[in-house]
Amino acid sequence: MALGRTLFSRKGILLLLLLIIVVIIAWMLLPQRKAPTEFLTATVEQRPLQQAVLADGTLTASKLVSVGAQASGQIKSLRVELGDQVKQGQLVAEIDSMTQQNALQNAQAALKNIEAQRAAKQAQLVNYRAAFTRQQTMLAKNLTAKADYDSALATLSATEAEIRALDAQIVQAQIEVNTAQVNLGYTRIVSPMDGTVVSVPVEEGQTVNAVQSAPTLIKVANLDTMTVKAQISEADVIKVEPGMKVWFTVLGEPQKRYEGTLRAIEPAPDSINNDTSSLTSASSSSSEKTAIYYYGLFDVPNPQHRLRISMSAEVHIVLGERQNALVIPATAIDHIDGKTSVQVLDANQQVTRRQVVVGLNDNVEAEIVSGLKAGEKVVLSQRSAADAPAGGTEPQ
Repeated sequence: MALGRTLFSRKGILLLLLLIIVVIIAWMLLPQRKAPTEFLTATVEQRPLQQAVLADGTLTASKLVSVGAQASGQIKSLRVELGDQVKQGQLVAEIDSMTQQNALQNAQAALKNIEAQRAAKQAQLVNYRAAFTRQQTMLAKNLTAKADYDSALATLSATEAEIRALDAQIVQAQIEVNTAQVNLGYTRIVSPMDGTVVSVPVEEGQTVNAVQSAPTLIKVANLDTMTVKAQISEADVIKVEPGMKVWFTVLGEPQKRYEGTLRAIEPAPDSINNDTSSLTSASSSSSEKTAIYYYGLFDVPNPQHRLRISMSAEVHIVLGERQNALVIPATAIDHIDGKTSVQVLDANQQVTRRQVVVGLNDNVEAEIVSGLKAGEKVVLSQRSAADAPAGGTEPQ
């Protein structure tokens, strides 16, 4: 009895092992189910699109004048403060004018002295001319000696020459008076333009010396119009030209656009103002080569003076724009065998490749002129679900 149960147990184990082997072989012979593919897609949108060159900009006043002193001396009065509005010709400062007043009085006295000398000579000339006339008449009648006639003529000629010399001295003296008057005028500093006082680097009572260079007393700027200097890289400068539409934002108002028109592009980089030898040295060494930028200039109205000098601006120079463009990410575009195409995912999760014509393209977004319709989905990337990490995103 025990032997029978043992044989039955061994037979059962063998049947079980055989069944397991058959199941394994059957599973291996069955076709394997392919793991589903996940697609990262983007929807074709119809909306406005701009292609623009980005540049860093700095705001400056459209006109900035340093008002200096052409006269040396102590600042007697300073009539303006920082932020004041001034008009052209308005008195802004006075320098102690005692020295200039004395110089003017001396020049005027010298002029009067020479004019008095001329008046005396003019009176003598009348007398000498009469004496010469008498000598001329008497000589014609042989009533006087030839020597007396010659003496009268010489005296008359000498007096006339002295008067001409005094006339020249009077001109010189008048010039001295005019110069002294101008120098006296230099002690009254006036604004050369309408604007805002943006800098006052001196104090009342300070002594200024205008012998070597004119010291700056104030700086006046026209803040009604601001000029933006945009740094355009050498890679982008060949794409832009005067007349293009420009807009920018500032850090304090990133949502507000200020618009303008590109007025000019400076023909040389700002580094040209550096020493020539240093430029040559830098260009000869590629390891020391720095980025080259060219300034693009444009103006923007600033009636409320919200924009200020030296503000930073994020500038967009518009190369082209469309109001109703079909827009997709630029990364969806492929270039295969000289043809431009994209992969399109349909409602049945089937992918087809379709040729397209691209319009504006800033390497971030691209306009599709033909080949797609709004609402279609283009494939950005794809991968097998088996490759996806646990907890990964669902396919789009």
